Amino acid sequence: MFADFDFDVIIRSLPYLFYDGMTFTLMLTALATCGGIIFGTLLAMMRLSGVAPLSLLAAGYVNLMRAVPLVLVIFWFYFLVPFIGQWVTGASRPIQVGAFASSLVTFTLFEAAYFAEIMRAGIQSIRRGQVQAAQALGMTYLQTMGYIVLPQAFRNMLPVLLTQTIILFQDTSLVYVLSITDFLGAASKVAQRDGRLVEMYLFAASVYFVISFAASLLVRRLQRRVAIIR
Repeated sequence: MFADFDFDVIIRSLPYLFYDGMTFTLMLTALATCGGIIFGTLLAMMRLSGVAPLSLLAAGYVNLMRAVPLVLVIFWFYFLVPFIGQWVTGASRPIQVGAFASSLVTFTLFEAAYFAEIMRAGIQSIRRGQVQAAQALGMTYLQTMGYIVLPQAFRNMLPVLLTQTIILFQDTSLVYVLSITDFLGAASKVAQRDGRLVEMYLFAASVYFVISFAASLLVRRLQRRVAIIR
């Protein structure tokens, strides 16, 4: 089966695959995770705030993002936002949005919907008595969230947040539709250039599997430690 398998093409391409491709993939994952958690936490607080307009707005956003495919959101942002920007600013031509900025904003906004539900569950896992005690001490809603609820919610939901980050790492491969050189995009370019599709795609799949599996083991270990602390 592997008689014609060319390992040399993989070895020759390692610097390009990891220095250019994997670096971009990890950077996009890290930035989108940070942005998604921040925005998602705000959405979760809006849904639980008790203010009907804010709660409905956040719920509508979360349900919309969770109901459409990610690749479709990528296309929407990349192709429609320039024309929306032209209409808003009154420019003579569409506003140029770079592929990197487009992918980063898209992943941040999309993943925020999932992080919001995770953080909402984390916030609701905190006993109501702690919130009532903070209110009795005269703390505001933001102070209660910032000093009491959110730190505990982050600790409780950390394994789930990291699991969602692993899913985000896998989903970054969809940026190939914008011709961005992520890890899968780099492997695809080498495969088409050298005519070695089997070798490169098998290698890319193996790398994604090893990284995701190793990260999953770390998450399980962290989950056991968090359970002991609780």
